[in-house]
Amino acid sequence: MAVAALVTWLVTAGGGFVMLGIWLSKGGHRPGGGSRLAPGLVFGHFALAVAGLLLWIGFLVTDEAGLAWAAFVVLLPVALLGFTMLFRWLPVRRAAPAEDTADARLPVPVVAAHGLFAATTLVLVLLAALGAGES
Repeated sequence: MAVAALVTWLVTAGGGFVMLGIWLSKGGHRPGGGSRLAPGLVFGHFALAVAGLLLWIGFLVTDEAGLAWAAFVVLLPVALLGFTMLFRWLPVRRAAPAEDTADARLPVPVVAAHGLFAATTLVLVLLAALGAGES
């Protein structure tokens, strides 16, 4: 369960990197760039996700249950920030191609896959923290 969570987390991160790269390259982080995704929101989501991933890797290396729970707790605000970004992105996406902003350029399949893998990761991390699947 714990390794499966790592795999889904890494896939989620891959999608996140793709979206971050598009958002940055299209000027989403610049004032007046038209993005509905504030840089603090985007980079906060990214930083917390990385912190949680490092905690999870620490758990895998040490098998210390406290690290698993810390990773799960860190994932909760990551998920909230992710939902916030999703709900800010949806109206922009619906308006596209009328809007040519960094937000409108994010590919729907990548956004959807990122969200699905993120939700799966959250569930797997919780189950692993609870000890499910241990022999």
